[in-house]
Amino acid sequence: MAELTFYAGTMDCGKSTLALQTDHNHRSRGRAGLVFTRLDRAGESVLSSRLGLSVSAVEVHDSLDLRRTVVDRLSAGERVDYLICDEAQFYTEEQVEQLASVVDDLAIDVYAFGIMTDFKTRLFPGSARLVELADRMQVLQVEALCWCGGRAIHNARTVNGEMVVEGDQVLVGDTAAAAADVVSYEVLCRRHYVARMTASRAKQAHMSSQPLPFNEGDGSAQG
Repeated sequence: MAELTFYAGTMDCGKSTLALQTDHNHRSRGRAGLVFTRLDRAGESVLSSRLGLSVSAVEVHDSLDLRRTVVDRLSAGERVDYLICDEAQFYTEEQVEQLASVVDDLAIDVYAFGIMTDFKTRLFPGSARLVELADRMQVLQVEALCWCGGRAIHNARTVNGEMVVEGDQVLVGDTAAAAADVVSYEVLCRRHYVARMTASRAKQAHMSSQPLPFNEGDGSAQG
């Protein structure tokens, strides 16, 4: 029986790598599938991992009807045994419902991969709907680590090096595109997320607490 499975985790937990591995495993056993993604760091219509692996994919826009896309492929004589859906947190609630329909009405397995919460620690609508509808949900076992070495559970956004907690829910960073502001993301433990203590801020605080290598007043080096 086909199932809708949701693999969830924070950034840096290997979800895109697992999505690529899942696609490879099925294809190596003679199964045929479709790969979907949205707002991948490597650009449009590609699913990539931080390890440098990538495959071509169908870009998911708000207007894309996922069920209709699959039906059109089947009507054209193509074989579709499974779907790989990466960055599923960015899908609309309606698109997640379409994925459930693909499973129930077309008997096609759907493997969705995504992060649970945004940089404000709030659930993404797509992830929330997946939690509500998935036959199975699995939290990825590769734990992302905060700069302190503790388990990272929050995705922090930085703009020009400063952590922010306001702004649009979806704003892609870590890309090659030039922009006026440098947007990046970092995973943090809850304690350092609340304190807004990113790795760069922690490094700056550590550097400022170190004694100067000379005696104040005369400028002579300490020996």
